[in-house]
Amino acid sequence: MNVRIEPGWKAQLDTQFTQPYWEPLTQFVKAEYAAGLCCPPGKHIFRAFDLTPFDAVKVVILGQDPYHTPGAAMGLCFSVPDGNRPQPSLQNIFKELQDDLGLARTRTDLTDWAEQGVFLLNSVLTVRAGEAGSHAGRGWEQFTDSAIAALSAGREHLVFVLWGSYAIAKRKLIDSQRHLVLTSPHPSPLSAYRGFFGSKPFSRANAYLSSHGQTPVQWA
Repeated sequence: MNVRIEPGWKAQLDTQFTQPYWEPLTQFVKAEYAAGLCCPPGKHIFRAFDLTPFDAVKVVILGQDPYHTPGAAMGLCFSVPDGNRPQPSLQNIFKELQDDLGLARTRTDLTDWAEQGVFLLNSVLTVRAGEAGSHAGRGWEQFTDSAIAALSAGREHLVFVLWGSYAIAKRKLIDSQRHLVLTSPHPSPLSAYRGFFGSKPFSRANAYLSSHGQTPVQWA
């Protein structure tokens, strides 16, 4: 892959492009996109990095892999292009936003969050259409783990939002003395009622940002 990402991120992650996993990952992804439909579109693989520069990150929300429904994935975790039916997890995120801050959000495209400093990162950046998890274990996790570790070490007073056991396992990459780490069950219908609803991530994130002199996120 010819990686063109925001310069701040490129400086932080440049050493990853010479790691032993990178060339096999590159060849695998190229072959997958050549062989059939993959998500997101190739031009959007690194979109989260481009929309939220390293020095602009305030909040990190971590997903697992992109939506595998054609037309849904857009390079930002949980985000769906406007005009598409929101995925069940996103619907529950919006329910919690309504309960937490009294904000009714209808736009499913979360680009405005990304542009305000909400880094919407999937742990795996690509997927074969119709086959969830099909690009897991190929090297993406090492790349995105390095991005999380770079933020933890290179920035201060960020909010890391970890929903579900997969995301919570990334907690080991984060200095919790330096940043706020919010954890809860995943917003999927299978687990949202086990503690995601009522976790108030949006108000807690904004309160923390405000307490450290940062502008709160306009969530809706």
